[in-house]
Amino acid sequence: MEPILLYGFPSGSSMGLVAALEWLGMPYRLCRVDMFGEMRDPAYGRINPRHETPAFITDKGRPLTETMAIAAWLEARDTERRISFDPLSPEADRMHQLMAFVNTGFTGASGPLWAAMEMEEPDPAMQSALRAFGREGVIERHDRLEEMIGESTFLLGGRPTLADALLIGVARWLDFHEVADRNGWPKLAALRERLEADPAVIYATALEGGDMRPGTGACLGHVSLPDVIERFGKKEEEA
Repeated sequence: MEPILLYGFPSGSSMGLVAALEWLGMPYRLCRVDMFGEMRDPAYGRINPRHETPAFITDKGRPLTETMAIAAWLEARDTERRISFDPLSPEADRMHQLMAFVNTGFTGASGPLWAAMEMEEPDPAMQSALRAFGREGVIERHDRLEEMIGESTFLLGGRPTLADALLIGVARWLDFHEVADRNGWPKLAALRERLEADPAVIYATALEGGDMRPGTGACLGHVSLPDVIERFGKKEEEA
C-alpha cells in the first residue's frame, strides 16, 4: 500500500511534509484533518494519543507520529537523494542539525501563541501574558536562525531538502500570529519567498484551503479520516 500522511489545517506544520512528499516523488496518499475539530475528537487518539498532526501511516500500515520520525522514514527511502544526502556526509549532519533546531526551539517558541488562541475559557490576562512571552521567544529564535542561514539558494544548497520542508511548514506562523514583519530577517525572508514560490509548496498550501489542485502526480488521492481510523487506528481495548 501507499503511505498516508495525515496533515492538519489551518496552518499546520505538516504542510512542509506534503511538499517533501511531492519533491520525493514516491506514491502516497493524504488525509485531511481539522486541527480545531476532528483532531480533538477521542477517536483520533486511536491514531495519535497526543491528538497532534502530522501523523503517518507507513506502507506496512503502521501509524507513525512526530515530525522527526516521519522525516527519518522519508529520508531512509530517498534512494535518489532528492530531499536528503548520503547519511555519512557532512551535508547530512548539517541537515539534521537544522531540522532539529527548527523542530524544537523554533517551532516550540510559538507554543504560547497557540495556547492563547486555543484557550477554551477566555482569560484575557493569561492570554496577554502568553502572547507577550510567545512573541519574545519567536523573535529570539528567528534571530538565531537568521545567523545559521548561509548564502545558498536553500538551506543546504541549490535544491530544497527535508530541512526546508520542516521550516516552511512553521515559518509562516510569524505571519499567522502577527508577531513581526518577516523582512526583519532578510535572509530568512528571502528563503521563505523562494520556498513559497516552489510548485510543491504552492500545492501543499492550496490543499490546506481545500483546493485539490493536481500536484506532481505522486499523490494518489485523499482518504477520509474515519476510514484511516477504522483501518489503522488502535482498537479501544488496545489504546
